[in-house]
Amino acid sequence: MTVSMHIERCHAIVVEAPVHRVFPLLTPLGERRWVAEWEPEFLHPASGDTQEGMIFRTNHGGETTLWSCVRWEPERHRVRYARVTPESRFGFVDVACDAIGQDHTRATIAYAYTALSDEGAATLDALTDDAFRVMIEGWKPLLEACLRTPV
Repeated sequence: MTVSMHIERCHAIVVEAPVHRVFPLLTPLGERRWVAEWEPEFLHPASGDTQEGMIFRTNHGGETTLWSCVRWEPERHRVRYARVTPESRFGFVDVACDAIGQDHTRATIAYAYTALSDEGAATLDALTDDAFRVMIEGWKPLLEACLRTPV
């Protein structure tokens, strides 16, 4: 790799639902309800229950990524994941949900990535502030549609 590259991105959306309904959708099991093609393979625990130390794997866009929950604070509606896409990038994903009144939730999503290769640097270079904002804004209608659908 010729250049070391690290990026940090953060964006918040306001979802029209109470925090106790939104936060569970931002866990590996919860995302299955609203993210197309999100099929994590749970390595530990096999149930997929979110907890510190959980390990799971995803395959998306021809890439395999390994994930671990490194901080789990459900009472505060906070979670942090470490993730590595071998030979590409390593990073952290932080999710923080805050109640705005009884019926709205501010979901703040932060990514911090370090490139592990030139290919990883190119991927990070494409994740501009605007691209990240558009990606996270795209979550809002998907989350709200999911919340309107009976479980």
